[in-house]
Amino acid sequence: MYNPNSAIERVKNHLAYKLGQAMIDFTNNGGGYIALFKKLYQIKRQHKKEQKIYQQTIQVFPQLKYPSLEACSDYEQALKYKFHLSYMLGEVLIKADKTWYKGGGFKLKNNIKKAKKEFQIFREIFKEFDQINSSILKGLIDNKQLFLKEFPRIKHILKIHQDYKAILDNIFHNFNYFIQNFDLIEEWLLLDGFKEKYKKENHPYPSLLDPKKLNDENEKINYKNIPAELAWEMNLPLPRNYRFIFITGGSCGHMAMFLYFKLLKINRNWTSETEKEKYKIAYNVFIASKEYNIFSCQWDKITQKLFYLVDFNVPLVVLLRDPIERLKSLTNHIVKHITKFDLTLNPNEALVNKYYKMKDYPSLEKVDTIVDYPNYFDIFSKITYFKNITEVFILDTKDIVGNRCYTTFCNLSKKLNFQYPSENLKEIFITPFVSKVMDMLPLTLVLYPTNQYDNKKDIFTHPIEIIITFRKMMLYCNQEKLIDMKKDFFSKSNWDIQDEILFLIDKNDKNRLLSDSCLFLQTQQYLRKFMIVFENKIKEEKKKLFSENDILNYLRDNKQVRIKLKNVLKHEINFTKKTNQKIVASWKYYQEFEKMCKELDDGDIYEKDL
Repeated sequence: MYNPNSAIERVKNHLAYKLGQAMIDFTNNGGGYIALFKKLYQIKRQHKKEQKIYQQTIQVFPQLKYPSLEACSDYEQALKYKFHLSYMLGEVLIKADKTWYKGGGFKLKNNIKKAKKEFQIFREIFKEFDQINSSILKGLIDNKQLFLKEFPRIKHILKIHQDYKAILDNIFHNFNYFIQNFDLIEEWLLLDGFKEKYKKENHPYPSLLDPKKLNDENEKINYKNIPAELAWEMNLPLPRNYRFIFITGGSCGHMAMFLYFKLLKINRNWTSETEKEKYKIAYNVFIASKEYNIFSCQWDKITQKLFYLVDFNVPLVVLLRDPIERLKSLTNHIVKHITKFDLTLNPNEALVNKYYKMKDYPSLEKVDTIVDYPNYFDIFSKITYFKNITEVFILDTKDIVGNRCYTTFCNLSKKLNFQYPSENLKEIFITPFVSKVMDMLPLTLVLYPTNQYDNKKDIFTHPIEIIITFRKMMLYCNQEKLIDMKKDFFSKSNWDIQDEILFLIDKNDKNRLLSDSCLFLQTQQYLRKFMIVFENKIKEEKKKLFSENDILNYLRDNKQVRIKLKNVLKHEINFTKKTNQKIVASWKYYQEFEKMCKELDDGDIYEKDL
């Protein structure tokens, strides 16, 4: 019984397949040509009848419409049936029938021979290469004649690289593009440059196109006319429009670094959730920007393919921090319970802070989780993927704090040729980014203008937003165009932290707020209460926080965590010692940790102990 949910059965029910099968039966079983033509005519007439009945049926009962072929579970297998001899012979017969008035019948014999030859070619390809999937089959169907025309050359390329699986996977994954741009790709895959850079090294992500040509805008095909999505699929290295690579880990100060990059007009790619999205963002930044660009990586996961595609010969800047300080910082990390609130919410509720597992206090149990987090402390494992680094600059977090911060960037600008920090930026550089209010801010106060008819808040009008933040966060979030209303709300400074805090608002919203005297007065009174609660909250939260010594004591009492930490730090510490011994020596708390390990574990900690 015919199954409309089977793609194979539906392809075999195509007119081409049925006509071709009749021809094969005739060849195998014999019979006169008159009988054959009669049989073919009957098949064609019956097929038209069935199609007519189907169209009439779904007009009355649309729910009986067959699912698309792509939706069928056996779709991939079904596509191969289009390369069966029966299907290919049937296509020849249909073409002859449609072009009989142009002499199609006279060409039929030669076209049948041609179809049989093409069938043998496809059978050979399917037999030899197991990478054939539905995408490749669709590519072959769409570009059949182009493929057959270039088959000897295509076969030659596939044979040459038959022992290099990564490039074969790339070719078959992008088979449509490979066929349509075969001349260009063939030239690249036959070059010594491809052999030396990719094949000889057994590179896991070989580029389908020549990177040198891609960077040349005079070439017909270059980075600017290849979409980022396709570039990722073809393993194209990122456009060589970045001046250095910046890499760091969590709780090392990357937000401060990004602010300083911004101030010095250093353009960077921002991050995203997936490796592919990160690549696409960087790709689009580098092809569009004419500024001083860098590739930055501040995430913990190893994104192997992306790292391999960052292959330009540039310096590497690495920002590190004493691992015990990192553990302290992350253990004390506040999770804001609320980010937006209005005047109806009590300030105490707006300023509720949560810690690990949404508890009211930080917990040293978080140390276990951090130590178990893959690659959190292993910068070295990321660096190994960047194969063409020309020079390595190791920075410690202390290098970007206070007066040392300004000096650090002055020195780096000379070595890396970016904009020299001007004197008027010095104050921003030397002011600590990590404020005591940092984790609790920014917050957004949402205001609803008063309805002029009934004096009630109008929730349907576009609300007014006041962002409660601090200066460096304002700069980091590109909020310089917003106006600070602190002086409008507070006639004098009543709180220790008041000078640090900004109340940012859009210019139009400020005018709306000032023109609504009732709402302004309510907001002013609310923010005065808010600031009292906020200052007390800062003192309260500060008492909850752990110190580096608390972390060390926890590690002293928990041997398994201590051993794990020692092991996960091994590669990063060895790498840092080789590149800048002074940095490790300056890590006060890590030195205490090493001393502790020697005392408690006799200096004999091995991965087997885990």
